[in-house]
Amino acid sequence: MRNVLFSPPDITAAEINEVVEALKSGWITTGPKTKKLERLVAERCHTSKAACLNSNTACAEITLRIVGIGAGDEVIVPAYTYTATASVVEHVGAKLVMIDCEHGKFTMDYSQLEAAITERTKAIVPVDLFGIPCDYDKIFDIVERKKNLFQPSENPIQKALSRVIVMADGAHSFGASYKKSPIGSVADFTNFSFHAVKNLTTAEGGAVTWKDIEGIDNDELYHQYMLFSLHGQSKDALAKTKLGAWEYDIVGPWYKCNMTDVCAGIGLGQIKRYDEILSRRREIIDRYNKGLMGLPITVLTHYTSDVISSGHLYIINLNDKNVEQRDKFIEKMAELGVATNVHYKPLPMHTGYKKLGFKIEDYSNAYEQFKNVVTLPLHTCLSDEDVDYVVECVKKCLK
Repeated sequence: MRNVLFSPPDITAAEINEVVEALKSGWITTGPKTKKLERLVAERCHTSKAACLNSNTACAEITLRIVGIGAGDEVIVPAYTYTATASVVEHVGAKLVMIDCEHGKFTMDYSQLEAAITERTKAIVPVDLFGIPCDYDKIFDIVERKKNLFQPSENPIQKALSRVIVMADGAHSFGASYKKSPIGSVADFTNFSFHAVKNLTTAEGGAVTWKDIEGIDNDELYHQYMLFSLHGQSKDALAKTKLGAWEYDIVGPWYKCNMTDVCAGIGLGQIKRYDEILSRRREIIDRYNKGLMGLPITVLTHYTSDVISSGHLYIINLNDKNVEQRDKFIEKMAELGVATNVHYKPLPMHTGYKKLGFKIEDYSNAYEQFKNVVTLPLHTCLSDEDVDYVVECVKKCLK
């Protein structure tokens, strides 16, 4: 019997050497490695800038604050996602508006999305679930059709865009592309996660990228992220190392969520070989697809002429099974040495969101997707033999 882990980090000498170099350099907090990783993230995403922080969640919350969203505003999110997508809306004091899935799909119901936009809507947070980009053309078409409802505050970005802001949750989709444009350059703002289970990891970490906005200075926008992430301090530690440059100001009583050079070192090792990582993930997905063909399951399409997935998660739905049968399947897989998971339990099923008044009965399509979903192992530490073993175990456990 094999022991197939669900999602261990793929760490090689490349990452270890970068971290050791950081430790030896004396720069273990935000410094030159973090700045280099930001440049490489922006380069891969085809954006002018990127800001690396300590999580996708920090990137999302600070973005909401920078674009001036708060009390009295509404932000639309899908019900089928992880809590980080939605919790940041609560953090800034805006009203959370949740949208059900399309029937038979994990994606947000775009007709419901359009109907949910009001004069108070300031942002939509689409999620590239499992690494597969959303239909951004549909989202931007909806935003344009509803442009007449938008009421910008005095915030310069709201005024410059003069429409609802599209702030993508790209926690799963670093390295994906939509109609040949890299994710990171498609939505107005995109927040990535570099958590330990992600395709590219910094242990804990994330990055935000944005499209150029006419009338908005990218250097100043980047500076805003630095201020919000470092207590509102006008100079970071790197800038203060210049002789005689100790003086600084606190321009706002803000937050502490910067990325460290130790973490960035891991990311630098990863990004050097990221094309290889993405290629291997695609090989594994193709192998799963072939091995699982003809079984009573539904799988997702990761690669089309329009969409190239990052291949983050391999999801199957067990056709005509309920929650109890799904959970039994997971137990059987574990007994055979295969770790699986569930992505995700819809937000209205969680206590924290029930307390906010959300009920899963209002999100029937999300529940239908959840009730028999299973996530199979997908990571670059898997051998072809591991993948074949998982396939054989799926066949056994479906009997």
